[in-house]
Amino acid sequence: MHAIHGGTNIIGVGAVTGYGWGAGLLWDGLMSSKPAADLVDGYGADGEAAWLAKVPVGGEARDGASRSARAMRFAAREAITDAEERGWTPGRRVGLLHAVVLPEIEEWRQFYLADGGQRKVRDYLALMPSTPVSMLMQEFGFHGPAMNVSAMCASGNAGLITAKMWLDTGLVDDVVFVATDLSLTPENVEHFVKLGVAVVDAEPLDACRPFQQGSRGFAVGEASVAFVLSGKGVVPYAELLGGSMTHDAFHVTSVDPARTLVDECVREALDASGVSPADIRYVNAHGPGTQQCDTAEAGVVDEVLDGRPQMFSVKPLAGHCQGAAAAVEVAASALGYEHGVIPAPPSVAPGHARLLDGPTPISGGLTLKTSLGMGGQNSAVVLAPPGVRAA
Repeated sequence: MHAIHGGTNIIGVGAVTGYGWGAGLLWDGLMSSKPAADLVDGYGADGEAAWLAKVPVGGEARDGASRSARAMRFAAREAITDAEERGWTPGRRVGLLHAVVLPEIEEWRQFYLADGGQRKVRDYLALMPSTPVSMLMQEFGFHGPAMNVSAMCASGNAGLITAKMWLDTGLVDDVVFVATDLSLTPENVEHFVKLGVAVVDAEPLDACRPFQQGSRGFAVGEASVAFVLSGKGVVPYAELLGGSMTHDAFHVTSVDPARTLVDECVREALDASGVSPADIRYVNAHGPGTQQCDTAEAGVVDEVLDGRPQMFSVKPLAGHCQGAAAAVEVAASALGYEHGVIPAPPSVAPGHARLLDGPTPISGGLTLKTSLGMGGQNSAVVLAPPGVRAA
């Protein structure tokens, strides 16, 4: 995917995370510096309890039978209401993008293991990724393009970049973008542990230490996060200046240690945004706490960005929310601009010299949000506070 140009406003935010149902709970949770994870029985080795930032049961029955469908509709509805309260009026063509990787995995599990592969047709349709999209379009009477996007852990950035292209080309007047990943079944958790990347047998701040000594991997989480994006003059949370994506074409799980396409992606994102490396004040990193990803992103900060920006990762707090991870992290930056604070987690061990330690006051400045998806998906977007582009 080539780089894109021009500014787009994030004017509404909605969120369902391990902290609970609502963007306010996400912000309060991040600012508490306490992980969203709790011990959940039946997910660890031999059925033991595991540390998971799992979305609690909630939402409305009218939004579907599953936690996933209810979370998606709740987050989108909250973002739309939020945007309207800030003065947004939907245009004639509102598009919808839904980022998913393993949609309705709990319901598919139920379908095969409990229902014996048989359901009423109406209930079977609930398994289709088109169903929550269609229901949301019907609820609000939106008639722009609507589709799902998927780029593993980079899906959030991929959705934002796609939304921006739609807006830049005039295909739509506004976009509602939702990223949903409520896929923590015991089997999925087990296999990410077997891959050597997920850690569920210790508290997240102890196990997941992005850019610090002793990190064992990522804490696991779930989320559905929504944004309303528009070029209209409503006061935004943040402005999406530009972004880019590349692909390593190297390995099904590993980052190319040469980092060639990671660096190219970042440089293209800066170029698309009309900024230079010197303009980036913060890097909101993918930062899963794995050696290969942390090494790659530290290299970006040290070499591509000349060691200037400060960096942070909220994964020890919110968990790695897979297909919704980048969206959770963009929400952290957008809400951070609104509140004047970067909700960085506390450091627990010696680490990178530019790593932030705990919540940090912010005074403007541009943020580079990087996200590296499994299989070689590299993505980067540049965010600015309202009315600010380059320092």
